[in-house]
Amino acid sequence: MALESRITQEEIKKEPEKPIDREKTCPLLLRVFTTNNGRHHRPDEFARGNVPSSELQIYTWMDATLKELTSLVKEVYPEARKKGTHFSFAIVFPDPRGKVYRLKDIGSTVSGRKGADDSMTLQSQRFQIGDYLDIAITPPNRAPPLSARMRPF
Repeated sequence: MALESRITQEEIKKEPEKPIDREKTCPLLLRVFTTNNGRHHRPDEFARGNVPSSELQIYTWMDATLKELTSLVKEVYPEARKKGTHFSFAIVFPDPRGKVYRLKDIGSTVSGRKGADDSMTLQSQRFQIGDYLDIAITPPNRAPPLSARMRPF
């Protein structure tokens, strides 16, 4: 006799995130790697214990939003403060089937503008402690590279 699950994908997505009490919860160390050419690092740059040289270390919580992380990056990089600067976020994680790393695009923000991904959290994107965050920064005078979500065809 076969049993079917009656839980739909919509119900799984509607499951509310548990609020994190930042007064009682210890923050995690988020290792962030940035580029200012609008492109993410290649996955092989993280292979065999190596990491890119452009590392920021941020103590934060799993409920940190992309907008919150954007403002922390802008504190370190004054050139990224210009209105219209584009920040593209990707989680870098080890592939469980091999000794390689994978990149998963999770969203983007634009300095000085509100966007749909601003309130997206690390937790909502299944970030796990130990993963890296890669941020491709594009200055306002250069268009960001087209992502899979913004293909012109």
